This record gives sequence, C-alpha cells and structure tokens, in this order.
Amino acid sequence: MSSPRWNLTVRVGSKVDHQHFATLDEALAALEERAGQLTGEVARSEVRFFRRRIEPVEQVAARLEVAGPGGFRPSVHGGLDVRGDGSAEAYTGRVRRSLIEPRRGESPAAALRRRLGATT
Repeated sequence: MSSPRWNLTVRVGSKVDHQHFATLDEALAALEERAGQLTGEVARSEVRFFRRRIEPVEQVAARLEVAGPGGFRPSVHGGLDVRGDGSAEAYTGRVRRSLIEPRRGESPAAALRRRLGATT
C-alpha cells in the first residue's frame, strides 16, 4: 500500500505546475514558500472591459491549491488566491470555495494551515 499523497498545483497565467508531497505539512510549506515568491511577481494593472473597470485587487493573478490525500477524489481541498495587488486570500473547497477569515495577526497561509488541521 502506498503512502498518502498530497498535491500542490500552482497556476500563474497559463502556466500550471504540479508537485507531490508525502504529508500535508510539506505541501503547505511549499505552498507558503511559493506564494511568498509570487506576491512580488504578479503585479497587475487595472483592466477595462467595455465600461467595467477591474482593479488589481479583483484579479486572481495566481492560484495555489492543495489536495489530498491522493486518489481520484481527494477529501481535502484548499488554497490561496494571490491577487493582482499582491494580497492573498485563503479558501477551502474546490468547486464551492469558502473564504477563510484570518485571525488577528494571522497570514492567509497560516489561516489555511489552521483550517486544514496541519500540525506545524
């Protein structure tokens, strides 16, 4: 029997990267590190679409998702959306996303870690 497998999927524009980890803690550590790198790299400017203005904070510039443990239908889904202004939001779910409200002084990545029940 193989060990549980956790998947990290990082989407930035049309680029998609997949990584696999043995534990949820390892996957979340990688997610946190990559999100930190992307925060400075994904700056967006305002977009105009007909009469509508889409501000950078309204644009998802990168999406980092954790799913596991392995198998065809992982039981845990969650991630971070990095916005065009460099801010981030944590969520759980895949199709129906529920935002995770960070506690005072808590980063979005720490809020995701708390919600998913990771140990570190």
